Amino acid sequence: MRIAVTGSTGLIGSALVRSLLADGHEVVRLVRHRGKTGVQPDGTIGVGWNPHMMQVDRAGLSGVEAVVHLAGAGIADRRWTEAHKREIRDSRVLGTETIAGALAEAKEPPRVLVSGSAVGYYGQTGSRVIDEQAPAGDDFLARICIDWEDATRPAADAGIRVVNVRSGMVLSRAGGAGGRLFPLFKLGLGGRLGSGEQYWSVISLADEVAALRFLIDTPELSGPFNLTGPEPVTNRELTAAMGRVLGRPTPFPVPEAVLKVVLGEMAVEVVGSHRVVPKRLLEAGFRFQHPDVDSAVRSAL
Repeated sequence: MRIAVTGSTGLIGSALVRSLLADGHEVVRLVRHRGKTGVQPDGTIGVGWNPHMMQVDRAGLSGVEAVVHLAGAGIADRRWTEAHKREIRDSRVLGTETIAGALAEAKEPPRVLVSGSAVGYYGQTGSRVIDEQAPAGDDFLARICIDWEDATRPAADAGIRVVNVRSGMVLSRAGGAGGRLFPLFKLGLGGRLGSGEQYWSVISLADEVAALRFLIDTPELSGPFNLTGPEPVTNRELTAAMGRVLGRPTPFPVPEAVLKVVLGEMAVEVVGSHRVVPKRLLEAGFRFQHPDVDSAVRSAL
């Protein structure tokens, strides 16, 4: 199958590309630098696009059967200044509008568009168990996710199967939140954040990639899917699991007040709670390789 991927150098995208190549698929990477276009050393094909200018090489997408759209500025890369907040939003919404519009107008559109979103769609949900039927929240990230998902509408209106994947925290020492936490825990400097009672919906990188491929390959599935592990855990439970797996103490809790000073507005996401479950994924028959927090942490190592 010929599959196009945006965000192909990110944590999830790079793992997805490796998985697809290993199984013999042809991968088209949407890239922003001209030097990365054409056939690459790993056998992928670079096709140019500029999401901020809403431009894409449509000819380069010819023959693509599936598109996985994962591109977007890192939410936790730096403090949420007004400029960075605009970048977070624009990189997602404009990029999705660009991809969805190009696919909707293609003479031979792909069968499926799997487009990124996040559990932030639901806002802060406390200890309530949330599945895909829950309404959207009304905070900064929730509003972005609403617009992000709405931007796929041209593709759906053109008859393309659209899947919106609401990902949780992907555990990996190679990047993302896990990539920042693991070094601290290995040094024995880890600990709960804030009260530790906030729920974090975590998923192993292997399960994230497997779920994306499951959604590509299952033609009857469309709409929103939560990509989280089946057992949301509190920050305190995740901290304990990381300590157990790494064989390190976890003695250094970080008070909420300190997080707010260091992280600013972004601290809301760290101390906030998302108890999100993958109800539709489980109902569709997907089987997790790492269903519990200890196995998910082990997989990240």
